[in-house]
Amino acid sequence: MTEMPVLYSFRRCPYAMRARMALLVSATPVRLREVVLRNKPEEMIAASPKATVPVLVLPDGQVIDESLAIMHWALARNDPQNWLMGSDAEAALIAEADGPFKDHLDRYKYPTRYENVDPLDHRSAGLVFLEKLDGLLQTSGQLMGAKPSLADHAIFPFVRQFANNDRDWFNALPLPALQNWLGDHLASALFATTMVKYPQWVSGDAEPVFALEVAA
Repeated sequence: MTEMPVLYSFRRCPYAMRARMALLVSATPVRLREVVLRNKPEEMIAASPKATVPVLVLPDGQVIDESLAIMHWALARNDPQNWLMGSDAEAALIAEADGPFKDHLDRYKYPTRYENVDPLDHRSAGLVFLEKLDGLLQTSGQLMGAKPSLADHAIFPFVRQFANNDRDWFNALPLPALQNWLGDHLASALFATTMVKYPQWVSGDAEPVFALEVAA
């Protein structure tokens, strides 16, 4: 058997979620090492000293330790659902989600980690981005058109995290296109497979093979 890449992952991390989705949809098998963040394996830290998931270690020793880079690497190998659009608009939307929106998400969800933070102020600021997404979805059904693309899968794990902080509040928002879009992605076979639970990997353990070609 051809040697497979090793993926260090944490099931609930939205960055790791999107990397796993791209690996799955591209039918790229990896040896999965599920990490507990309070007890990170030495092998992961040696591969990527910043010690954040996901980390993909290729058979030739190359390390890819940014989730979007993992997505692009996997989809460049095989993109059966045509996620890669390569447009400036898509790149800008993902950058906005990963930058300002993620900053507001963190301060809304984890206000005690920051000084002089009002989580509701950051919820309101994050809502502006959600309203932008809802407008795009009303127009086309998905963020970049009629079919899901890289942007949808790169962004919805963070919208999920934002929504889950107060589901009653999120569900009461007048954003039906966004709510339906999120619900559809969360109910997909791809996401269900992405979120299968694996035990913590400990050095010396055999790794499960994480791969499944998910139908469109």
